[in-house]
Amino acid sequence: MPTSPTHYDTIIAGAGPVGLFLACELSLAGCSVLVLEQACDPSSPLIYAPFGLRGLSVPTIESLDRRGLLNAIEAHAASRATPGTAHWMKQTRRPGGHFAGIQFFHDRIDTARWTHRLPGAVSNLAAEMAGIEAVLSARAEASGVTVLRGRGVEGFTQTDEFVVVQAGGQSFRGCWLVGCDGARSTVRKAAGVGFTGTEPEFTGYSVQAELAGADALMPGRQYTAQGMYLFTPPGTIAMADFDGGAFHRSAPITREHVEAVLRRISGTDVTVTKLELATTWTDRAYQASAYRNGRVLLAGDAAHVHSPLGGQGLNLGLGDAMNLGWKLAATIHGDAPTDLLDSYERERHPVGARILDWSRAQVALMRPSRSSRALEAIIRDLIETPDGATYFAERVWGVSLRYDLSGSHPLVGHSVPDFVLNDGQRVGSLLRGGKGLLLEFDPGATHQTFACRKSKKISYVATNARDGLGLRAILVRPDGIVAWASETAVDEATVSRAMTPWFGD
Repeated sequence: MPTSPTHYDTIIAGAGPVGLFLACELSLAGCSVLVLEQACDPSSPLIYAPFGLRGLSVPTIESLDRRGLLNAIEAHAASRATPGTAHWMKQTRRPGGHFAGIQFFHDRIDTARWTHRLPGAVSNLAAEMAGIEAVLSARAEASGVTVLRGRGVEGFTQTDEFVVVQAGGQSFRGCWLVGCDGARSTVRKAAGVGFTGTEPEFTGYSVQAELAGADALMPGRQYTAQGMYLFTPPGTIAMADFDGGAFHRSAPITREHVEAVLRRISGTDVTVTKLELATTWTDRAYQASAYRNGRVLLAGDAAHVHSPLGGQGLNLGLGDAMNLGWKLAATIHGDAPTDLLDSYERERHPVGARILDWSRAQVALMRPSRSSRALEAIIRDLIETPDGATYFAERVWGVSLRYDLSGSHPLVGHSVPDFVLNDGQRVGSLLRGGKGLLLEFDPGATHQTFACRKSKKISYVATNARDGLGLRAILVRPDGIVAWASETAVDEATVSRAMTPWFGD
């Protein structure tokens, strides 16, 4: 008789950063996790610099720090960096990011306007996908997560109680299945979830090549009558060819083809003497109509896909994982409030839709037309103002992220400020265990007994902070989002009402 498949609390399709981060979150909460990955070998030239370099947003940096992963990723990034070659080193002003290639600069950003954050500089970090995946993979392995490579999900069946997944000729059973398997997600398609949006306007190219006549190319991002190219000497090139996405995955990428596209877009006679690496992509912007179907959930590119302009895709997916992990774990353990898991889609779908529109807006500015160039000139003027630079920084850095939660305090729905407590601890370090946090800015507070009744879900700390932003108490979800805050003294009934929607009765 055939043996029954091993049972897991959760099966995750896809061992990219999103799938691995979600696996770490679930394992931290005591769930058994299986990750199934189609590729046998995670290594690829595209996950190393320059093409694998990603700017990490503020929410991503905070999430990694709250789980004790940030130092390892920073160390990997530092080990791969070449001294004195940061992208801004040759500029007189330090750029904070860009919108369709139009840079905004730190000296125009007014961080004092972000009253939901502590005063001070906002962290920035650029890291290779290779380093991020290596750190997350090591954490997952150390946490007891099972990762099987060369076994992509082929299909599944689900009941009211479990999901049976077919992969690599085997069957695996889990309480839940999460598709983190990319834009062409097998899980999403098999679940019958719609995927709609806007079709591509261009084929994008990322190229590493040896060139002859490269002096004819202008370094940096250049808009032309035929499209856009970004040249970083000696031979790194990105291009946008407004062909409606026709070439993407339609034919082999040859040296001759890349040379022809580069000549046409740049208007030069540059020659590609050797094609070392080339890949294509598009600006297709699609989003899943639902993030859940029964016991199947979607995250990352399986739930939303857009152009890599601005590098927000990775951050968006990691945000999905951070939001979903603790909610799914509580559901698995049987102690989640009734609609807690539904809040994943309710909170993350609007965030995804907003990023997709951000990507579409950049494409509109990149079109090879007089109207787009006119609009570009206006954006350049606006982005040089303090109001403009601060707005673009909010969007690009993710500082403006706020979930629409019930609560009158302006901090509710925002990421918790990283308060420094009187003993030197930071709030971020108090979230390492994946629990929620009830923090009272009063060393004499007496809610310890009450909080201990939920000690498996919530940590309790009563102390002063060096700057408490005028708060008396704050409730933080395991993902670092403020669920409730008060500037006045509180009683147990008030705290209990604040806890119930997220941690149950």
